[in-house]
Amino acid sequence: MADVFVGLGSNLGDRSSNLRVALRVLENTSGIRVCSNSSFRLTRPMGGPSQPFFLNGVARIESSLEPHHLLKQLHRVENRLGRKRGVMNGPRTLDLDLLWQNGYSIQSQTLSIPHPRLHERRFVLEPLLELAPRLMLQGRSAQECLEALPPESLN
Repeated sequence: MADVFVGLGSNLGDRSSNLRVALRVLENTSGIRVCSNSSFRLTRPMGGPSQPFFLNGVARIESSLEPHHLLKQLHRVENRLGRKRGVMNGPRTLDLDLLWQNGYSIQSQTLSIPHPRLHERRFVLEPLLELAPRLMLQGRSAQECLEALPPESLN
C-alpha cells in the first residue's frame, strides 16, 4: 500500500456534504483506505470563469492501485457525485486531485505526480501540512513552500 495525498474541492451545491460523501465513497472503493483528512477551508477560485468560492481540503489515503488506475477511480467518484466536465477550471460539485503518491514521479499527458502546482497552492499546502508536516516537495519542506507564498485574503 502506497501513502497518497488527494486534494478535495467543491464549489457547487452543499460543498461540505460533497466532500464528506466523497470521503465515504473513497473509503468504500477497492484498493483505497482513507487514513485521515484535513479540516476544510473556504478558498478563492483560481482561474476560470467567475464562480463561487471553494471548500478545500486534503485526504491521506493508502492505495494498492498504481497511479493511473487510482486517478481513474478518483474520476469515477467525481462523476458519481455529479461532476460535469465542460468549462476548464469551471465550477464543480467535486474535484479530486492526485497530489502525491509515495515512490512515484510521473509526467505524462494524463497524470503528473507530484502535482505540478502543488508547491504553489496555499489551499493545498495548508491542509497538507495538517496531515504531513514533514513532507518534502521539490527538495523543500511543505512548510518552506507555504512560507514562500504571498499572503492570501478572501476579501
